[in-house]
Amino acid sequence: MTDAIEPATTSDGYSGIRLDERAVRVLAHPLRSRILGRLRVDGPLTATELAGILSTNTGATSYHLRALESVGLVTDTGEGAGKRRLWRASSDYHSWQNSDFSETEDARTALGWLQRDYVRQFASRAEQWLDVADSWPAEWVDVFGLNDTFVLVNPEQAAQLKLDLDALFERYRMLGAGDPRAKRVHVHTFQSPVDLEPVPGEQPVGGDAP
Repeated sequence: MTDAIEPATTSDGYSGIRLDERAVRVLAHPLRSRILGRLRVDGPLTATELAGILSTNTGATSYHLRALESVGLVTDTGEGAGKRRLWRASSDYHSWQNSDFSETEDARTALGWLQRDYVRQFASRAEQWLDVADSWPAEWVDVFGLNDTFVLVNPEQAAQLKLDLDALFERYRMLGAGDPRAKRVHVHTFQSPVDLEPVPGEQPVGGDAP
């Protein structure tokens, strides 16, 4: 593994990686982003098992696993049998700062693709839930689903809102441990302005202000 990013771990053992430009370029691929996602949900897994889940072939998953390994996003557990390497995600999540990529067009393009791919994956998961919701008990159906709201904030307040949400998620991350009724729940958040017009006079991330 070369120039891999080391994950940072919180006091409760939850680990994250902040993507650099090279990691974004590697991850911005339709199969690689899904491989990493499946390892976080179902891993550890072998390349053959991943190929079955993702409807591809073992050669492809092995190739892309090595690419992900090169930037520290996945790792070989060392517990596989023979040539059957057993892979896991190196961290529980990854993050990035959009402005880190403001000066490199190729990196911005890769990041833009990755963000849109995640939106597509989120929408797909939401539809999969809606397809099966009627088969779940009311106590779960009543707390799952869609929600949105509006807040009036400046950039600093929006940043604090994100920190507050992160702290809330950390509080609930393992709250159900030991409860046989508890299930892993996937929570999505997406913040965007209501008015999509650029802010006059301010420098945009992706280039010169008009």
